[in-house]
Amino acid sequence: MQTQTTQIRVTLPVQLQGYLQAKANKYGLSLSAYIRNLVINDVQDVEHPVFEMSTQSVNDLQEAIAAEKAGKLVSTDNVNQLLQDL
Repeated sequence: MQTQTTQIRVTLPVQLQGYLQAKANKYGLSLSAYIRNLVINDVQDVEHPVFEMSTQSVNDLQEAIAAEKAGKLVSTDNVNQLLQDL
């Protein structure tokens, strides 16, 4: 599963950027990786938000449950072959 990302532009005084770059270099990280770690460490005590499923996702789930109950699901050990057979 790939995580969605976004870019954030931050304006810093040159001296502060220099301090950050020196710390990043000390740990062998790029400046963006170092700042990412700072943010992750800062928010690790925050509970992740929980969102309700969209109507489309609920419908898809209900269809999948119905297909499973009706025995319409296909089991495979070879995904490539399954895709070729479609």
